[in-house]
Amino acid sequence: MADIAAITAIIAPIVEDMGFKLVRVKMIGGAEERTLQIMAERPDTRQLTIEDCTALSHAIDEPLEAADPIAEPYRLEVSSPGIDRPLTRLADFSDWSGHEARITLTEKLDGRRKYKGVIDEVEGETVLLTDEQEKSHRLPFSQIEDAKLLLTDRLIQETQPLSTEGADTIKEEG
Repeated sequence: MADIAAITAIIAPIVEDMGFKLVRVKMIGGAEERTLQIMAERPDTRQLTIEDCTALSHAIDEPLEAADPIAEPYRLEVSSPGIDRPLTRLADFSDWSGHEARITLTEKLDGRRKYKGVIDEVEGETVLLTDEQEKSHRLPFSQIEDAKLLLTDRLIQETQPLSTEGADTIKEEG
């Protein structure tokens, strides 16, 4: 099992030194297809270009190999969070207020773990969310296990890609 905190401690300074913000570090896939997923963004655009991903991948690969925090074989994936991005930091909820999100808690609150609705605001360490029935929920950030923006017309309109240059040279797997 990979120690995500140890991996984050290795790569976070590199990401920040390159002028990016670390969004998420996560191990995905099963034992046969383990992938270390690293999401980062430019603070001004909240995205990465293909060139940014390549540069970041090269910069963190050697320090990860030297520290060897992952015992099993794995693939390194560096990417932008994308339009339906994960919300991993308290500031993400403030930044994306007014947009729809799906949130899963670590334990039940008011009889449920899963919430879907519009992020209203952040109040201290609590995310305020209004669901489709217009009911307000106060979700403690410390209990949020997983959260991501939902793809909506409004989100698409407000999130323009930086560049698609080079995307046509990427081969589709199939």
